[in-house]
Amino acid sequence: MNNFRERANFIWSIADLLRGHYKQADYGKVILPFTVLRRLDIVLAPTKKHVLEAYQNHKDKKPEVLEPILNGISRVKFHNRSRFDFVELAKDHNNIAANLRNYINGFSISAREIIDYFSSEDQIKKLDEYDLLYLVVKYFADAKDKFEVSEPMEMGYIFEELIRKFAEISNETAGEHFTPREVIRLMVNLLFANDKDILRKEGIVKTLYDPACGTGGMLSIADEYLHELNSSARLELFGQELNPESYAICKSDMLIKAQNPANIKFGNSFSQDGLEDEKFDYMLSNPPFIGKKPKSSLKMNMKTKVLPDGLVPDFRPSAMVLCFSFSI
Repeated sequence: MNNFRERANFIWSIADLLRGHYKQADYGKVILPFTVLRRLDIVLAPTKKHVLEAYQNHKDKKPEVLEPILNGISRVKFHNRSRFDFVELAKDHNNIAANLRNYINGFSISAREIIDYFSSEDQIKKLDEYDLLYLVVKYFADAKDKFEVSEPMEMGYIFEELIRKFAEISNETAGEHFTPREVIRLMVNLLFANDKDILRKEGIVKTLYDPACGTGGMLSIADEYLHELNSSARLELFGQELNPESYAICKSDMLIKAQNPANIKFGNSFSQDGLEDEKFDYMLSNPPFIGKKPKSSLKMNMKTKVLPDGLVPDFRPSAMVLCFSFSI
């Protein structure tokens, strides 16, 4: 897993195609969604032929009937029923915009909702206008080996490295988007330390919540840790994230890992709690980033969340290494 930075650097180098047409701060608006699309494409490749055959046999069925059938054949919680994939898209320069839209529209509902958070249609129009769309697709198609990872966590590292680069050139604090993996492992170890006997029980199911989940690194490592402890255990993952790109990446990662992407909510978990009525066995998170905001934007649940006047938690991962965790 040590070469994740090399992979991320190669993927980011594709942004050189955008010079002169995009501001550097906007490179991530292209690189991140195409990275997610290419990763989904790789995951679906082994069963794509069978999904297309099944679609022809069942395409007249209602979506609520069709989607589970095709998801079952794809062996993950999503599918793509377009005849295109990245390899096929790269074969037709003249119709790249229409074909790419066809490909995106071919995703199942759960995957399309994720892609929509990247405003992909805006980027397709812009790239096509600059005659860059085919070049970007071709580079991602040719970079197949960069998206084939031996361990699922490696792709999480790659995503976070790309977001860090995006943050740096956007004059944001890069540390807000990254918590060192060794720190997360320590947190998870402490979180589960007193419950290891319980967690070793056959078929045990527990829930974990991260109110500032970013790209889902803490959730994924906790899931990985519990699976190492007990391969029959199941950890249901829940989270909320304020940054649209991080949110979309987290949901796509949950989709690939057979978690329920609907458990990941968008927005500020203090002012727009998307999981207000849920209860969880464990909670794991970075501390909230506190920022000054106008009083008019203060929308707090006053029963449980009270802060000094004018301060609103932003609940993005902060540059601080100090983190907190709870076992409830």
